[in-house]
Amino acid sequence: MVDATHVLEVQHVSWRAGRQAPTLLILLPGAYDRPQDFITHDFPAIAHAQGAAVDFRLVESDLTSVADGTLAHRLHRQVVLPARAEGYRRIVLGGISIGGLTALVHADHYPGSVDGLMLLAPYPGNRGITQEIARGGGLAHWQAGELAASDDEKRGWRALQRLAQQSPARVWLGYGEDDRFAPGLAMMADVLPPPRACTVPGGHDWPTWSALWQRCCAAGELA
Repeated sequence: MVDATHVLEVQHVSWRAGRQAPTLLILLPGAYDRPQDFITHDFPAIAHAQGAAVDFRLVESDLTSVADGTLAHRLHRQVVLPARAEGYRRIVLGGISIGGLTALVHADHYPGSVDGLMLLAPYPGNRGITQEIARGGGLAHWQAGELAASDDEKRGWRALQRLAQQSPARVWLGYGEDDRFAPGLAMMADVLPPPRACTVPGGHDWPTWSALWQRCCAAGELA
């Protein structure tokens, strides 16, 4: 039974006390990680040390909501819409692994509702989906067709395909060269211009995501 009352855990980290930043970055962690893990791994501190005028909303990747297909909708109602009402000039949505997939699913359901996507090793879906896309000639040529309500993994690919065609500058993608999902992630990166995709040595783990975050912030992606 779907729990329609579940309120997502959200942690807020301000750029400056008592002052709203012009940009809000909403980040979701991977499966079994918590919003606090972004703070533990210094994501806000690193961004602020690089001079990024950014507030953070760190949001749980509730796996029950992932399983029942409601996480992107809860995220929109509970986090994105209130942030718009607060007057942020720019909202960027992103995440790690299943959190990155959720950002893409949100983009499919609510196109144009955020100003950019920041994806760290987004979960590319099961092997059947990645093989289907490969057989279709890669993401640039794949045809999603009609999608069922439960096809969130394909929705993520469809959203990236559309963004890569229409506004690739709104997407930043990074992953580790030895990530266990690297073949699928490479197909995602193939549709983005080189400055919008980044790889570093490493796997599907926090040290790699931290290295990617350092690269992202140093490149001024949050400026």
